[in-house]
Amino acid sequence: MNLPKYPLSSSDKMLTFEFVSEGQRGFIHKLVRYQPTNLKDIYNLAFGDKDPSTGDIDDTVISNNGDSEKVLTTVVATLYAFTDKYPDVWIYATGSTKVRTRLYRMGIAKFLREVTTDFEVLGETIDDWEPFKNNVEYEGFLVRRKKK
Repeated sequence: MNLPKYPLSSSDKMLTFEFVSEGQRGFIHKLVRYQPTNLKDIYNLAFGDKDPSTGDIDDTVISNNGDSEKVLTTVVATLYAFTDKYPDVWIYATGSTKVRTRLYRMGIAKFLREVTTDFEVLGETIDDWEPFKNNVEYEGFLVRRKKK
């Protein structure tokens, strides 16, 4: 996706990424972390504000910094970097609330054509997975880089 995004820094293993959101509420440090799950080759994507006192992700804060599209595009940039290093894994993502999951769904839908050029995207229904479709309420998402 050739959209504006923030500069990223990452760990050597490409499991943790950090960037700074710049907007109407100032500078807000953000973290994206890819965490292995108990399922083989499935990682959880954790994302949120960086808690200044602990350095951990706080996924409950509502930043309202006026740059949500640029933030989302930056998170997608981490998907590319992560799957460049780990091309055969699935990434699971869901919001910390139904509202956030809906925002992620809307972001995927908005850029679905671009995203599906490089990624397989599945939506989690109550009891199954299906290829992502617009206007369907999902519990979460699975994403994997397409084989070249």
